[in-house]
Amino acid sequence: MATMAEQLLQVEDLQVEFRTDEGVVRAVNGVSFDLSPGETLGIVGESGSGKSVTNLAMLGLIPQPPGRVAAGRALYRGEDLLTATPARLSQIRGRHIAMIFQDPMTALNPFLTIEEQLTEVTRLHLGHTRDEAIAHAIRMLEQVGITGAEKRIFDYPHQFSGGMRQRVMIAMALSCNPDILIADEPSTALDVTIQAQILDLMKKLQSDHGTSIIMITHDLGVVANICHRVLVMYGGRIVERADVDPLFSNPRHPYTLGLLDSVPRCDTDLTSKLKVIPGQPPDMANLPPGCAFYPRCGYHEQQCLESVPALVDRPDEGKVACFVDIDTARLTRNRV
Repeated sequence: MATMAEQLLQVEDLQVEFRTDEGVVRAVNGVSFDLSPGETLGIVGESGSGKSVTNLAMLGLIPQPPGRVAAGRALYRGEDLLTATPARLSQIRGRHIAMIFQDPMTALNPFLTIEEQLTEVTRLHLGHTRDEAIAHAIRMLEQVGITGAEKRIFDYPHQFSGGMRQRVMIAMALSCNPDILIADEPSTALDVTIQAQILDLMKKLQSDHGTSIIMITHDLGVVANICHRVLVMYGGRIVERADVDPLFSNPRHPYTLGLLDSVPRCDTDLTSKLKVIPGQPPDMANLPPGCAFYPRCGYHEQQCLESVPALVDRPDEGKVACFVDIDTARLTRNRV
């Protein structure tokens, strides 16, 4: 693990809220984590858990209003992104911290050619001439596996398949060789073959360039494939944090256990039903008292209803926010 001085990114007690007709929604509530050089950090959880909002807030991409960063720090090489001016954030975004958005069809401008969109970032941040920017863009497209790049660069997004559009987004994000790449569900809506190709591509590019990656996903298969450490989020909080291997082999939070149990496995009877987590994710405008997972948890105790568990050390150097010893609970009671 990198020391504090070596960490690229340190997020401390991040709180993000939105004003709605139903009241103030605390979408991110006290999130803290760090990112080391060359590391891939997975952030997992159901929709609405706060995964994407956490990262959008760091880059100043939360619409204000109705949203605002209520508290916290996000230190990139010691510089707090949350207090940076819009002009400074524009210098950092794309050049030092880049993001691959979830849907490449909406992230790419349908009215501009790939050439126009790829060259904009290097002309802005690297000072390329148009010819230099085009040559660099072609090299990046070739690097992400797009054949005939010297011709395809003048095509429009609709002329590319979903997998090819995602490759264009990766090429765009890596054009300035950023320190940090934030990938928000980069393989969603892609078939499994293309998904595997995209993940292999990201691992290769990370190996070649030393880029640190924050992988936002709900897919634990993706986490197992590419990540070193994992944050599990629920109800705007981190409920478990651990290295990949101990998290998969010995989950300590009931929500993590539920996510892992719901993953299809090759060694199970094909006629058996998948296990599911009962209930629905919480209403963020009306969170239950105590632990937000309490209404869906098969192991809850009275204390879980009365107070919010703090994130404390787990035996393998990770952290977990739960009052219950999961091993003892699994032996002594039936799950819901």
